Amino acid sequence: MTRPVLYSFRRCPYAMRARMALHIAGIEVEHREVLLRDKPAAMLEASPKGTVPVLIKEDGDVIDESLDLMRWALQRNDPLNWLAADAQETHALIADNDGPFKHNLDRYKYASRYDDTATRGDTDTEHKALAEGYIATLEQCLSSSLHLTGNHQTLADIAIFPFIRQFANTDLESWNTNSFPKTRDWLARHLSSEIFTNIMVKHAVWTP
Repeated sequence: MTRPVLYSFRRCPYAMRARMALHIAGIEVEHREVLLRDKPAAMLEASPKGTVPVLIKEDGDVIDESLDLMRWALQRNDPLNWLAADAQETHALIADNDGPFKHNLDRYKYASRYDDTATRGDTDTEHKALAEGYIATLEQCLSSSLHLTGNHQTLADIAIFPFIRQFANTDLESWNTNSFPKTRDWLARHLSSEIFTNIMVKHAVWTP
């Protein structure tokens, strides 16, 4: 293997943040775009849990957790110093994003997929409100700085914004009139960045 192999899905927020770290670290990969409804056997052999991203390193070792992949790439090369604030505050923000916020985001965006939503009497509106509680925390972080942990962009910003993008796209009219102006501006800056444009280039679906 001459370079790492990356299994990815363009619109997956986990894959987005991994691709951004790989891109900024200057690590060239063999990009294999997959359909999540038709996962290739080679990907499942490398990572039976069947989620993206999956990176197969040059030595054959596999990284199939997006944060691990981000840190692996940035430890090799971190020209923008994204790991500078990779400490307790960053860990807490990302953990809340990947845990409670993602739980509520899924049930807001894909309410009909979750039987427990109907069983418990919850509604997509209630899950939206719970998700907005986390966004209120981001708004507070951004009230005195350009980025989540200060005026320097760090791992937290890159790891979190793809999920806020997913939340915003669920109901753009609501998002554009919400009470989180700092977070809206922060998201807009990321979405218009050169790095995001570069990692969102479309790839044909990979076939063996």
